[in-house]
Amino acid sequence: MSNKTINVAVIDDENDILMMLEKYLSREGYKVKTYSNPTTALSSISKETDLVLLDVMMPQMNGLDLLPKLKEKHPHIKVLIMTAYSTLDKVLNAHRYGANDYVMKPFSSLDALGKKMKETLSHS
Repeated sequence: MSNKTINVAVIDDENDILMMLEKYLSREGYKVKTYSNPTTALSSISKETDLVLLDVMMPQMNGLDLLPKLKEKHPHIKVLIMTAYSTLDKVLNAHRYGANDYVMKPFSSLDALGKKMKETLSHS
């Protein structure tokens, strides 16, 4: 994948997170689109998207409710769940609905997030 620009969508209701991730991921060479509304994200994300960073707790729609709809529309997309609330039930549901992995918020470091993204993208 190194010869191709990787398209990443970030879905989170917190604007600070969206701006921070957009800045970091753009600097790392990713093409980034951010969405504060999950419904808008579902209708806007295209088949060119390689990876979605998806927050779980959002007021408009829970990320775990959005996940199966997103995977049904775009089964090839890798999904990395972002959550501050890690319960075994949430993690198992995320995997059951098609998430590839998850990361805890707040992030231990952006570099650790970048490493997790690369691991997720490298698994087929």
